[in-house]
Amino acid sequence: MHIAEGYLPPVHAAAWAAASAPFVIHGVRALTREVRANPESTLLLGASGAFTFVLSALKIPSVTGSCSHPTGTGLGAILFRPPIMAVLGTITLLFQALLLAHGG
Repeated sequence: MHIAEGYLPPVHAAAWAAASAPFVIHGVRALTREVRANPESTLLLGASGAFTFVLSALKIPSVTGSCSHPTGTGLGAILFRPPIMAVLGTITLLFQALLLAHGG
């Protein structure tokens, strides 16, 4: 995720997007089933996504002069299973890229 602007060739970006698409699609289906089966879980889903976004926005300086940050995806994966966190993580990365200009 943390690479310089314009460093990743468009072909590689497209290939990795295609490689991740099945996981995100499976996650969207799992998310839809979860919300239909437990409508009361929508608030916790939103809180998990917001928690992931806020933790990802925190930067902790590391020894090498770069920075690290927690992601929060582990907690969401424990609460809702990894496929649903694939969707929430994708949304988080999209928001980071568009709103915070994180990730190159």
